[in-house]
Amino acid sequence: MLKTMQKHGVTLALFAALATGLTAVVNALTKGTIEQQAVAQQKVLFDQVISSDSYDNNIQASCVVVNNSPLGKGDREIYVARKGSQPVAVVMEATAPDGYSGAIQLLVAADFNGKVLGSRVTEHHETPGLGDKIETRLSDWITHFAGKTIQGNDDPSWAVKKDGGQFDQFTGATITPRAVVNAVKRAGLFAKTLPSQVDNLPVCGAQP
Repeated sequence: MLKTMQKHGVTLALFAALATGLTAVVNALTKGTIEQQAVAQQKVLFDQVISSDSYDNNIQASCVVVNNSPLGKGDREIYVARKGSQPVAVVMEATAPDGYSGAIQLLVAADFNGKVLGSRVTEHHETPGLGDKIETRLSDWITHFAGKTIQGNDDPSWAVKKDGGQFDQFTGATITPRAVVNAVKRAGLFAKTLPSQVDNLPVCGAQP
């Protein structure tokens, strides 16, 4: 009986080792492909918020980090678009913390004069049929920020129409668009402060 149990134990151990080895091999073989797909998907998203004609660097490789900024709590990645060696715009990760059903994650591109170049929602939990109109697959609402300039923190046009601004709210859902408008506005204003500091910010992935 004891020998049988020992035999089964050895068999299970060998099977576990084999399974672990196979998992490691599969992971090694697919890791590069997964990373390439992630980079490609990010490039597609970047192309939706900033024209590739407006910069000539590898924007995905020109990444810096800010912490606890107007973009949101914690670390936020900023991708710097350059013409030659001159920074001309940024693509920023931003958060609208006050969505109806929680935080809304955004990608916002802006130049350094307060002009928003484009924006997209990357993650949200808003109510289907109401707040989810911030998605481009359901509505073009999020595209209406592109080309609009923020004159300052007190610019009254940067609000939903219910609050006296220029942006539509959704029928039965004002909280969601209001949160997004405010987050895009904060990001655009923050971009205006970046030219003097962008070259001194820590690079993404750098060790503290």
